[in-house]
Amino acid sequence: MTIHPPTSAISAIGLRKSYGDKTVIDGIDLNVAEGTIFSLLGPNGAGKTTVVQILSTLIPADGGDIRVGGHDLAADPDSVRGTIGVTGQFSAVDNLLTGEENLIMMADLHHLGKAKGRRRAAELLEQFDLVDAGPRTAATYSGGMRRRLDLAMTLVGSPRVIFLDEPTTGLDPRSRRGMWQIIRALVADGVTIFLTTQYLEEADQLADRIALLDHGKLVARGTADELKRLIPGGHINLGFIDEDELEAASHALRGDVIRDDETLTLAVATDGSAESIRLVLDRLSFESIPVETLSIHTPNLDDVFLTLTGTSDTQKADLR
Repeated sequence: MTIHPPTSAISAIGLRKSYGDKTVIDGIDLNVAEGTIFSLLGPNGAGKTTVVQILSTLIPADGGDIRVGGHDLAADPDSVRGTIGVTGQFSAVDNLLTGEENLIMMADLHHLGKAKGRRRAAELLEQFDLVDAGPRTAATYSGGMRRRLDLAMTLVGSPRVIFLDEPTTGLDPRSRRGMWQIIRALVADGVTIFLTTQYLEEADQLADRIALLDHGKLVARGTADELKRLIPGGHINLGFIDEDELEAASHALRGDVIRDDETLTLAVATDGSAESIRLVLDRLSFESIPVETLSIHTPNLDDVFLTLTGTSDTQKADLR
C-alpha cells in the first residue's frame, strides 16, 4: 500500500504519461505541502502543462498513485474537482459579460443560489479591487484586471488547491507584482498554490519549493536557495581596510581566490552555505585578520535552469 504524507495537498508517486511511443512524463514523484506555493519549472515541451492537466483531472494519467486534496485522483475525480481551482495562461473570462456577470455565472455553475452567488461576487470584486470595474464589460479591462477577474472566478467555489498555469504571462511588471501580492494573500489564508511560470524571478519570489522538469523527468528540486547552490560560481566578497590586510587574507585563504587590489576585496569561491562561509571567517579569525565588509553572491535560477536543462545527460539532484 502506498503511503502519502498526511499534510500533503498534492501527492503523486510514479506519475506517468505517454502519447503513442513518446513518453511525456516519466515516473515522477511530487509532494506539495498544504498552505504552500510549489513551482514547477522547465523548458517548453518538458511536460509542465501535462502535469497540471493530469492533476486537475483534465486528462488521465497512464500510471501512478495520485492524491489531490486528500482524494484519490483515479477513484474519486469528482471530489478532486470540488477541491481545486484552475487558472491558465489563457483567460476564461467572457468579454461580452461584465465583471460581475462573469462571477455570477461561475456562482451559478457552482450551484450557490441567486442570493449567495451575488454576495460571493460582491466579496470577490472587493477582494480583487474590481468594484468600480464590476459593471463594465470585461472587454474594456486591462490585462492585469482581466487576470485578477480570471483568478476571482476561480475562487468562486472557495477551492483549497489552485493550479496557476503561467498566470502572469504578458503582464507588465506592476501588474505582475500585484498578482504576486494576491497569491501570497491566498496562501496566508491556507490555500495551496501549484504554479508553473516562464518567469524564473516569479518562482524565486513566490515558491516555497521548486521542481525542475526536463524531458519528462524531475532533474532537481528543493528551495530556491538549495537549487542555486547546485551550480558552481558562488562566492563571497570580503573587503579589507588596507593593502596589508588584503595581502594577509590572500595568503591565508589561497586556493580559489580572486584578488582586487583596487577595491581591496577578495572573491572566495563558496557554495553559499552557512558552513562554508563560517570556515572562511574562522580561518581569517585564526590569523587575526579583520574583515571590513562581506557580501554573498550565488548563481540565480536562470543559471540553474540553463545548467540543468536541455542536455541528454542532465544532472539530477534530489534535495528533499
